[in-house]
Amino acid sequence: MNFKNKKLFLLILIIILSLHLFACSSSNKAGVDLDKQIEETANLMVKMVTDPTVSSLGGEWTVFSLARSDLDIDKAYFEKYYQNLVQALKEKDGILHDRKYTEYSRVILALTAIGKDPTDVEGYNLLEALGDYEKVIYQGINGPAFALIALDSKNYEIPYNPNANIQGTRDMYIEYILEHQLRDGGFSLLGEEPSDPDVTAMVLQALSKYKEKPEVEEAIGKALDYLSSIQLEDGGYSSWGSANSESVVQVIVALTELAIDPDDERFVKGGNSLMDNLLTFYLDGGGFMHIKEGTKENGGGQAGTLDLMATDQGLYALIAYKRYKDGKNSLYDMTDVK
Repeated sequence: MNFKNKKLFLLILIIILSLHLFACSSSNKAGVDLDKQIEETANLMVKMVTDPTVSSLGGEWTVFSLARSDLDIDKAYFEKYYQNLVQALKEKDGILHDRKYTEYSRVILALTAIGKDPTDVEGYNLLEALGDYEKVIYQGINGPAFALIALDSKNYEIPYNPNANIQGTRDMYIEYILEHQLRDGGFSLLGEEPSDPDVTAMVLQALSKYKEKPEVEEAIGKALDYLSSIQLEDGGYSSWGSANSESVVQVIVALTELAIDPDDERFVKGGNSLMDNLLTFYLDGGGFMHIKEGTKENGGGQAGTLDLMATDQGLYALIAYKRYKDGKNSLYDMTDVK
């Protein structure tokens, strides 16, 4: 090779390497301080939620996220939640809710994360509720989706429910979900188009353990195509009229549950990955905004400020991403919990 050809070869090599480095950095610009962001947000949550109880806010999702972080969280914190749950069950004769059965799924996830047995909480078997097919699907697609996530978190059997008119099974819940996939490939709470990114991603989380079934694999493929097609140029998502952090959270969790890298090229738009977008909602010192400052939201909500729900979800998205990168069990696969 003569001198001119060597120079040309080196120039081409430098260009190729530069493009590769740019692609890597642009698809994961936000991942540098991941450990710090997780620790800061976890510490903040412990300070904000001092008495975790049975609630979607200040309760199970906080406990679940902290337990799945693998940080050295004081076990007394989790015990406090457990005792609050026991008290709530005794006060309500073991009935968390007579219609919203996602309450049971959420509590089962928290208990599993902290190493407690959901089949025996002071004599109450919380898994039994998920055997009532009619009540599980009462809320619409959220019910069976979260029932499957909870049941599969530690490969629980569905107990026989003597009070159910129809005994539920995994296959029945999967069939219900598949029947409600919309023409655009996604899913929505109301069962009408357009589909919603959050709901679509949550359904993917539920179906992830069944992707070997041909009909499920097909449904997953359509839903992934839908989520890729509606992703914004900044790497995020808009739901109910506003670009928000929770929507991108659910997509990150869905991909990690499916063992798909969140930096997959299908989910990088305008050089921005899902994680790049999520971290634009991150606040210095820990925590997440629901919507950014200057954003208007149809359903209300304060822009540009710390939001408890967004922080719960933001934290477990960071954890899901880190667990995927570290080769650990996924966020919802808690067969690693003793």
